[in-house]
Amino acid sequence: MKYLKHQGIYVVIFLVIAGMVIFSSIKNAPSTMDYSRLLTEIQSGNVNSIVLQEDLAEIQLNKALDVNSEITNYEVTVPQDISSASDRFTQAAENQLIESYSISQPLEIPWWSSIVTSIILVMLVVVWFAVNKRQQGSGLGGNGATAMGKSRAKLMVENQKNVSFADVAGADEVKEELEEIVEFLKAPERFVDLGARIPKGVLLVGPPGTGKTLLAKAVSGEAGVPFFSISGSDFVEIFVGVGASRVRDLFEQAKKSAPCIVFIDEIDAVGRQRGGSMGGGNDEREQTLNQLLVEMDGFGINEGVIILAATNRPDVLDPALLRPGRFDRRVTVGLPDIRGREQILNVHAKGKPFADDVKLGEVARITPGFTGADLENLLNESALLTARGHRSFIDNEVIKEAAFKVMMGPEKKSYVMSEKDKKLTAYHEAGHAIAIKIASSSRNVDRVTIIPSGMAGGYTASRPSEDQNYHTKSQLIEEIIIALGGRAAEEIVLNEVSTGASNDLQRVNQIARSMVTKYGMSDQLTNMIFADENDGGNSGQPQQYSNDIANIIDTEVKQIIDQAYQRTLDLLQENISKLNGLAEVLLVKEKVEGPEFESIFQTA
Repeated sequence: MKYLKHQGIYVVIFLVIAGMVIFSSIKNAPSTMDYSRLLTEIQSGNVNSIVLQEDLAEIQLNKALDVNSEITNYEVTVPQDISSASDRFTQAAENQLIESYSISQPLEIPWWSSIVTSIILVMLVVVWFAVNKRQQGSGLGGNGATAMGKSRAKLMVENQKNVSFADVAGADEVKEELEEIVEFLKAPERFVDLGARIPKGVLLVGPPGTGKTLLAKAVSGEAGVPFFSISGSDFVEIFVGVGASRVRDLFEQAKKSAPCIVFIDEIDAVGRQRGGSMGGGNDEREQTLNQLLVEMDGFGINEGVIILAATNRPDVLDPALLRPGRFDRRVTVGLPDIRGREQILNVHAKGKPFADDVKLGEVARITPGFTGADLENLLNESALLTARGHRSFIDNEVIKEAAFKVMMGPEKKSYVMSEKDKKLTAYHEAGHAIAIKIASSSRNVDRVTIIPSGMAGGYTASRPSEDQNYHTKSQLIEEIIIALGGRAAEEIVLNEVSTGASNDLQRVNQIARSMVTKYGMSDQLTNMIFADENDGGNSGQPQQYSNDIANIIDTEVKQIIDQAYQRTLDLLQENISKLNGLAEVLLVKEKVEGPEFESIFQTA
């Protein structure tokens, strides 16, 4: 877009200058007159002067030809017999029909004129190449239109790669799947002799931060082959056909470097389901995807080019992209379990000094749901906090503080809060904490604070006692009760509600609606589900159920939330002394850690 903006400015400037030149030339150009009319004017004595230059005569009249005109200067093209015309003009001058007549010789072009013209042409050429080079750098120009279609893939050769499977932790099964790719790249003849066909494409699927890109680099590092890396968005431009050209160029480069690996990160940027755009088949993204499909079918079996792609949205990918023969294998890279988190922490702990009381296994236990990127960031933040505090070793307290910082953002200790807002926040967070303690069977309170952090005015941090892959209906109801604890505490103690529960209510509605539409946990609809099959894909899909069903869904969602809210009110009313005790401590100390919360709950 920046390139187009500059081009638009250049076009406007050119048009303005050209218009000025044309207007000036039109304005200054003398009028013309027929030779026969000139002779008539000479006989009438209306010609003041004639200047003859070759076959063109410049005429100045004594008065204008038309009473409505002021033009007295004209140009007349003299007939081919110029000498006869010159004699006629001379005789008219002698007869005093013309006041003056002269013959002008053509101007000689100075010798330096050609040099100036050459310099100007050279400068224009230099400017053209400079603009052309700038366009090439932006991917929009270069050597004609061809530079647009050049692949933007980054090539890493063997001596540049230092990532191996030893650098990837917490994904043992995934590494086993990918080791087969490494073995083929190292010794393809062992597979070919048995008639085996190595997968052309491997799709890595998983949440952001789970290490999909790292795994792809590790495969290349273990195999010792060239590694082409490109993002799906790098294929697509506003110009139709550019993406398809880049796909062709990428595969041409890959075939020349075979055996090699082509890694396409965030492939959903170009591989979304076709047919959902207003442009139809002429859409640039769809044309790019079509070319990618053709190219993946175009290279031969066991040719040595393996496509690795990563996405966290496999549900939006086009089915043609996922069929065998293109992406033959799908490898799921999920969140690490407690053992995997400990292995990841051990990898990122290298080179960092820890205090004797730090147990990475315990850190892994208190970080359920953390990805590999989160754990790396956790230890990095711990090191930064330790350096900021001028300490030599990273201890447990710093790691815990870093974990809260990663999850919630930095604390705003200098923020001044009014007493009214402070009291409201204290009871709101106390309501969440009491609800966790009473209603939850799997969560423990780690911290309750009314110090603003990130976007939150305060927060109640809790963690599950163990990793969970599934949630029961009762556990989902518990999550709703916990989220409603803040709103219920405001209503009980302050007799009004605030906007502080907006995020809580959003989560409550999301859980309740998922229970009805996705999990079949409705009393009336029982095992029926109504989730959109294209969730997150093409927009504008028609509703897949009737309005009567929609009314039942809304009724069921409201019933789940209302029943959970009434239960939350009852729980907090029954434990009002504990709610008041915790809120009073928060108003004084502003922050209560897990062990202190347990003590307050037991004694209040």
